[in-house]
Amino acid sequence: MNKVMLSVRNIQKDFEGRKVLKGVSFDLEEGSILSVFGSNGAGKTTLLRIIALLDRPSAGSLFVNGIEATTQTYELRSLCGFVAHSPMLYLDLSAEENLLFVAQLYGVTNPKERVSELLELIELTHRRNDRLRDFSRGMIQRVSLARALVHNPPLLLLDEPYSGLDPHASKLVDNLLDQGKHTTIMVCHNISQGLSIGTHFLVLHKGIVAGDEKSTDFYTELFQEHYGQLLG
Repeated sequence: MNKVMLSVRNIQKDFEGRKVLKGVSFDLEEGSILSVFGSNGAGKTTLLRIIALLDRPSAGSLFVNGIEATTQTYELRSLCGFVAHSPMLYLDLSAEENLLFVAQLYGVTNPKERVSELLELIELTHRRNDRLRDFSRGMIQRVSLARALVHNPPLLLLDEPYSGLDPHASKLVDNLLDQGKHTTIMVCHNISQGLSIGTHFLVLHKGIVAGDEKSTDFYTELFQEHYGQLLG
């Protein structure tokens, strides 16, 4: 049995009296890829932001690599890479400048080499000196993923990472996730994609866990039969 990288215990989150998460618990072993499904408003993005230590839970606890995260937020943020709906990039800087800036923030050894490696992996070496303002949405999404990976974090959190990507770029993302170097949580609306790349999946419904199973035990039609009604 692999080491547990992430342990979520009874996480709750209230916004102005409205309960968004109502006691979410699960464990994720090192090297696993968890696909998170749920209808709009199920609490998927809120859960990711709490795990990324960008929001605090109203109740519950979170352990990253055995360390209680909600009390050591600053120290543990370097263990996470996060891709959100917003790319969190500077559009007036080039792809290389954006990645070098993040690499230097995290104290990456040989930052230029690491940035060059990532640009090659996302197939944007030829655009390394171009401003992101001139990039397509899909290209910006690829740079956003490289930004999350630049410090080689053990925990990778992805909110719709395939958004705006064509099939070829989606395959690049698959290849990056398939290297097994990261424990990954991925919010994904595409059920077939989430089941194929994930080792496990979790279904959120109205802030609670409605399903937590191995992806290898399900195919798309069986998933729809069991959980389709909850996804609306």
